[in-house]
Amino acid sequence: MDVSHILDSLNDEQRNAVANPAQHLLVLAGAGSGKTRVLVHRIAWLLEAEQASPFSILAVTFTNKAAREMRGRIETLMGHTFAGMWVGTFHGLAHRLLRSHWQEAGLLEDFQILDSDDQLRLLKRINRSLQIDEDKWPAKQCQWYINSQKDEGLRSANIDHFEDDYTKTMLEVYKAYEEACDRGGMIDFGEILLRAHELWLKNPQILQHYQNRFQHILVDEFQDTNSIQYAWLQVLAGTQNQLMVVGDDDQSIYGWRGAKIENIQQFNVDFSDADTVRLEQNYRSTSTILKAANKLISNNQGRLGKNLWTEGGDGEQISVYEAFNEQDEARFIVDRVQDWFNNGNQRSEAAILYRSNAQSRELEEALLRVGMPYRIYGGHRFYERLEIKNALAYLRLIVNRNDDTALERVINVPTRGIGGRTIEQIRSLARTENCSLWQACAKCVNESLMTSRATNSVLAFLELIDNLNSACDELELAEKAEHIITHTGLIQHHEKEGGEKARARIENLEELVTAASNFDDPEIDEDFDLKSNAFLSAFLDQAALDAGETQADEADDAVQLMTLHSAKGLEFQLVFLAGLEEGLFPHKMSMDNIAGLEEERRLCYVGITRAKSKLYLSHAESRRLHGDVNLCRPSRFINEIPSELLDEIRMKSSVSRPSFGNTRIGRNVSSKLNGNVEVPETDLSLGQRVVHGKFGEGIVLNYEGQGPNARVQVNFDAVGSKWLVLSYAKLEVLA
Repeated sequence: MDVSHILDSLNDEQRNAVANPAQHLLVLAGAGSGKTRVLVHRIAWLLEAEQASPFSILAVTFTNKAAREMRGRIETLMGHTFAGMWVGTFHGLAHRLLRSHWQEAGLLEDFQILDSDDQLRLLKRINRSLQIDEDKWPAKQCQWYINSQKDEGLRSANIDHFEDDYTKTMLEVYKAYEEACDRGGMIDFGEILLRAHELWLKNPQILQHYQNRFQHILVDEFQDTNSIQYAWLQVLAGTQNQLMVVGDDDQSIYGWRGAKIENIQQFNVDFSDADTVRLEQNYRSTSTILKAANKLISNNQGRLGKNLWTEGGDGEQISVYEAFNEQDEARFIVDRVQDWFNNGNQRSEAAILYRSNAQSRELEEALLRVGMPYRIYGGHRFYERLEIKNALAYLRLIVNRNDDTALERVINVPTRGIGGRTIEQIRSLARTENCSLWQACAKCVNESLMTSRATNSVLAFLELIDNLNSACDELELAEKAEHIITHTGLIQHHEKEGGEKARARIENLEELVTAASNFDDPEIDEDFDLKSNAFLSAFLDQAALDAGETQADEADDAVQLMTLHSAKGLEFQLVFLAGLEEGLFPHKMSMDNIAGLEEERRLCYVGITRAKSKLYLSHAESRRLHGDVNLCRPSRFINEIPSELLDEIRMKSSVSRPSFGNTRIGRNVSSKLNGNVEVPETDLSLGQRVVHGKFGEGIVLNYEGQGPNARVQVNFDAVGSKWLVLSYAKLEVLA
């Protein structure tokens, strides 16, 4: 049989992986090296060259989309469909097993799968029944604990608490949760894998059946497997079956959600007869980009080792832009995308990547200003994010108690004992009395129309809003936002989610304070009271308008914005990595230990290798975080790239950067900016000393636009940094 057509289109390393006779095989597939192609051709090779039955093949992927793509490409390559071959995700395949062997797995025939929300609701009921303090041991924390233990393959009975109060409490909840799920015939996502693994161990005859059947096991994205997934594979492979795993230890970036880089690092130890094939030829990026990625990742220890290369040319140098601040950074990026588009390229081939979700706000505003369509990949726009909507709802109630939508959103967020029945009673009264929900709440309290418990809870909410209003009365806009976020319990509420999601939500809330501190309204004059509710209303109106600007449709040619984690597996002609600063990227939460720092470096490696032809790295000298302007140090990751690969961009060669003696730009901090960069069509230049009627003396740091409508950033000696519209600011230049 002629099987040459399966190998003809492959390079030498790919051929070696596809036709390798070893029983166990580790394929280290570098970014852009054609790993999916290798997996598809390997399955075709097994079917045609080795005459394997489709029934003997099990292929495991991490997403349903990847599974569909793999099956489709196999059928295209082979020219017909294959029944009996199992191609799917870990959860999908394990669920299929449990449906077939529900009785042996100790399940009801019609067992139900709990999603994350269902699981959380069940845990809240359990915590109430166990009289566990929700404030001390929130259900979200219990959920995280239980899921992480299942990922490790551990049941409550297998864990020792060692007299630790936290572990004792978690185990009490875990045990009660297991019992409740068993009674109700329910399993969660973590249980699917754990129960399928136990099915093998408790039923040797079933395991023997599937070991005899699946003689060829292939696994994609092996570096992302957790403990229970790897254990499941090891048991199924046994001593006889072929196990081929494909992955890249340099792209292991999901440690925070349970992925174990040790699995791929230890594979050759666990399977001592395994052969290793390295796919190092890259078909995506220029040689310059690959050299930068190789040098960066070489700083990590314990790597399995590979060196990406390409037959393509060197391409352009990697551009590094040192911005004055985050607005300057965003403006620079948007200008470069506009140049790219004006030169006949598609916007959708440009991607802006960032470490923290909160960074998107400044970029979104810069894109909106120039009317450039964009799409947030795998996420919501800034003002559409749940935590931001919650905070804005409180601010809206300060301005207008009769804002029914805002009240309904936060009357029980964070939870304060106002349940659905109480809220429906308030709604019903509002309809009957033709009044607002706030007025209905007051009437319910004043006339004792509810139970004493509900009355006390609603009264506490009304008093909270009134107290917030009083406290915010003499505060400026950013201070109002910070006070609301701090004193409503939103930080603690979102912290309960745990992990990366909680961190992202809190960073977004901090970014809302920054948005408030940067806000100015060109419609107001310099005598306007910036502490007034009218100014707060203007800010809320702008937030609503920004949220109302819908994202580009899927079919539209739009710039792609996404976190670095979301970018894995994607590629673009033009890529920007924004915010390359110490504390932001690498993230401050990951800098204190080697494992965390190395995962951050792998994340940077992933970002760099998304770029096909042009890569920009940007960082800011100062960045406003949580309302404060902080001086920033360039990320160590920039320094780890050879200087000959980099092209440092300066705004003007005659400009020297601001020089600050302190690590934070704030009150009573002065600076000098020497140079002669003029604000277009004005009498101002960067570095000039100016005086404002209200804020006093300061120095011009930055600008946007031109002429009377230009905005300038002035660092005032007395009140710190402010953005002002020139036509309203009436700045006087000092000699």
